[in-house]
Amino acid sequence: MTGRPNRHIGTFLLIVLGTVLALAGTDLVLPAVPGLPAILGGDLPRAQMVLASFTAGSAVGLLLFGALGARFDQRRLLALSLLAYGLISAACSMSNSISILILLRFIQGAAGSAAAVFAPGLLRKLYGDGGAVGAMGLLGSIESLTPALAPLFGLWLLRLFDWRASFDLLAILSIALAAIVTARHRHLPPMRGLATGGGYWRLIADPCFMRYAISHACTLGALLIFVFGAPTVFTVTMGGTLSDFIIMQMTGIAFFIVIANCSGALGRRFGDETMISIGTAITAAGGVAMLAYAMAGGRSIHVVSALFPLLNTGLALRGPAGFHRAIVAARGDDARGAALVIVAILLTTSLGTAAVAPFIGLGLPALATGTALVAVAGLLSLTLPKLEMAAG
Repeated sequence: MTGRPNRHIGTFLLIVLGTVLALAGTDLVLPAVPGLPAILGGDLPRAQMVLASFTAGSAVGLLLFGALGARFDQRRLLALSLLAYGLISAACSMSNSISILILLRFIQGAAGSAAAVFAPGLLRKLYGDGGAVGAMGLLGSIESLTPALAPLFGLWLLRLFDWRASFDLLAILSIALAAIVTARHRHLPPMRGLATGGGYWRLIADPCFMRYAISHACTLGALLIFVFGAPTVFTVTMGGTLSDFIIMQMTGIAFFIVIANCSGALGRRFGDETMISIGTAITAAGGVAMLAYAMAGGRSIHVVSALFPLLNTGLALRGPAGFHRAIVAARGDDARGAALVIVAILLTTSLGTAAVAPFIGLGLPALATGTALVAVAGLLSLTLPKLEMAAG
């Protein structure tokens, strides 16, 4: 179990739950999005902005918590973040118009960002650099279940209650976890980041750091752009159902989990940089294949579902090693490094989703175009300098 969080299991679970709740803010709500215009007003592009505003707000929150984490106790910040996330989630469930919901979703995303920022540093503190790679790999595998299971649970809540149920559940769980983190804060390692000169601008100006940040953001961003648009494309333009979307998601996540758990061994054999390059290339190939099928007039949900795992496979192969190298390239400023990587992911996803939204009624060609462009951009970013100091 070397490199696995077999020690500090309770602390590891607190970190996992915090990051999973933030992820669920998108995936749990996803099944309700196509039906929001009929309930709250607006149209399909406005409904897609309910997703994009959350990711944009998360990007702002990540930068904020990355800076605060260098100055204040990250354990207290984590508890406050979870509490605020829960309260704003409750406010979202009381929205009476789609415009108010979009605004609250921005605030909700910002409030719940602390766990994602602090998790890499907390894991390094708990397990050291060698153990942290395995811990981040396991964390990623657990987190990857959220896009598969949360929409399924969200669909169940939608059918049993209504669109508000997902927000109510997020509120209850987040407030409860905030109380647990407060009560057990001594079990979390005391953490305060390195307040280096230059802050975020130093990292943005470092081409080595940006190599890993951009390539990771585009690889994951391409996947998320497709996932965010797929429910509407499937149900409105391809004659499918939300169940078709969930089956596709579960298949892709199954590929991710299996391959991600092999990526460490593959990295030791072939080198981390090789796996990062191969994984990024596979995601780009998946996006281009999806676009080629769409432009050829393809409308089969089964074919789309067969191509979709390529996006998951590419992400799994570059795995925790790619993210870890970005953190190492931050040269001691873990919180800001993690924040910038995830901000890059969320901005890529938010801008990509917003760009596709006005054309979502065109169906698969529009969605595949956005996915392919972002995936290819990730491949091009690998021309930036490598991190020579890291083994692998």
